[in-house]
Amino acid sequence: MASIFITGSADGLGKLAAKELVNQGHQVVLHARNKDRAKDALTSVPGAAEVLIADLSDVEATKRLAAEANALGTFDAVIHNAGVYQTSGRVIFAVNTLAPYLLTCLMNKPKRLIYLGSDMHLSGDPDLKQSVFEKGSVSYSDSKLHVLLLTMAVARKWPDVYANAVDPGWVPTKMGGAGAPDNLEKGFQTQAWLAASEEDQVKVSGRYFYHKRAARYLPEAGDVALQEQFLELCEEVTGVHFPSV
Repeated sequence: MASIFITGSADGLGKLAAKELVNQGHQVVLHARNKDRAKDALTSVPGAAEVLIADLSDVEATKRLAAEANALGTFDAVIHNAGVYQTSGRVIFAVNTLAPYLLTCLMNKPKRLIYLGSDMHLSGDPDLKQSVFEKGSVSYSDSKLHVLLLTMAVARKWPDVYANAVDPGWVPTKMGGAGAPDNLEKGFQTQAWLAASEEDQVKVSGRYFYHKRAARYLPEAGDVALQEQFLELCEEVTGVHFPSV
């Protein structure tokens, strides 16, 4: 049995991945942004161990969430599933970019890290301007390129951790909309598979998966200098240094 923490698991893909992992017999800790959503999450994912509460658009709340997660011990896997789309650039930056960076830096290092990506990262801007980070407002596409840069940096710097990103596809969740054409089941199952499977295919790092298969990603995400620039900019904004080991 693995212990797994999933951000943004009150609904959507995070909740579905949580249900899948609980059904497989794993110990799953949920996350919700407020008390009402936390209550709903525990109701809709019977068997979940507990739920932690934090609004990831608030940097200080995200830091506290890391401390609360660490108080529970060290997880076998963390799925950085939380994400926002149709909202302000400031909230997108805080939730999609800074929250996974902070939680990666501050939480006890798990054996596996899974980051939620999107094929929209392909139109993200690889020109990481300091002014943009200081302003704290980015597009959704930019934020998903940031996620991939973080994934690749973690895979390179932490060889003892399996760190990978997942493109769930354009699936019919609240974020994706009812008319989204992609396969919802394959979207959340890939997260669960990377978090808990003992298959050799998941014991890799620095990969970008779509429906359990390696997929094409923007080549700039593999640029070590760009990864380092991203980490430095995140540190400047948050005051949190990325631990090298």
